[in-house]
Amino acid sequence: MERVLSVEEKVRRAEEIYLRRKGLNELQNRTQKVPINDTKKDVRLLKKMIMQIIICVCIYMTVYIVQNSENFFSQNFIQKAREILSYDTNFGEIYEAVKNGIITFQQNLQGEPVQQEQENQQVQEEKPEEAIGGAEEVKEQEQVQVPLTQEEQDIQNVKNTTAFIKPISGKISSVYGYRETATGSVPKNHTGTDIAASLGTKIYASTEGEVVLVSEEGDYGKHLKVQIGEVSVIYAHCNNIYVKQGDHIMQGQEIAEVGSTGNSTGPHLHFEIRYQERTVNAQKILEL
Repeated sequence: MERVLSVEEKVRRAEEIYLRRKGLNELQNRTQKVPINDTKKDVRLLKKMIMQIIICVCIYMTVYIVQNSENFFSQNFIQKAREILSYDTNFGEIYEAVKNGIITFQQNLQGEPVQQEQENQQVQEEKPEEAIGGAEEVKEQEQVQVPLTQEEQDIQNVKNTTAFIKPISGKISSVYGYRETATGSVPKNHTGTDIAASLGTKIYASTEGEVVLVSEEGDYGKHLKVQIGEVSVIYAHCNNIYVKQGDHIMQGQEIAEVGSTGNSTGPHLHFEIRYQERTVNAQKILEL
């Protein structure tokens, strides 16, 4: 005989069924809401690892290039770079050259009359401002020039006061200024110009003047110094010297022979020009 449930028992069973169903649904929802980020994490880790590898490679290559710079850059390249850096740079000329290059490129690329626009711009720049000095102030601005370096001033003074000829004919074996040397005994800062020639080659006076020094001491070996005003000329590493201190020599006169005395690596003439005892580059004064 089937048992009849009371109202309280029916309510209790209904609540149990409801709670069981509710718990099952919550479990399913939690299972579905679990985020799946494994793939994204893997991608981020891979990117991070690639960046670290690239950084390590760059650091290694930089260190390797610094340690082996002599293999990447020849001594000649380094010397030329230092010579270029030693020159005085006129940034105004560089700016004008770059500006003109850009304008020319625009004309070739677009085919537009840019030159007229440039001329108009120059006219506006040259036009004096009203009520501020007038034309006199514009002329003063046009006369402003970049000051010369000490060496440039000395070279100009030497050219204006003294005439030179070549002391000998030969090949330039070492130029004025910084140089790479094969031995530690040869100074890197070269104060003259070396002209290679055979032993005993006659040396002619490049200028007239008074012989103020004849000596065999020091790195110059047998050498003499000729003075003319504020300009002095040194002929060094000679084999024989034909003049003596106090002589007045004429331009073109035979004064010595090429040798290899003193601190020298072979027969040559060390030709040195000074202005007020400051050395200058002889190749900027005459053709050697």
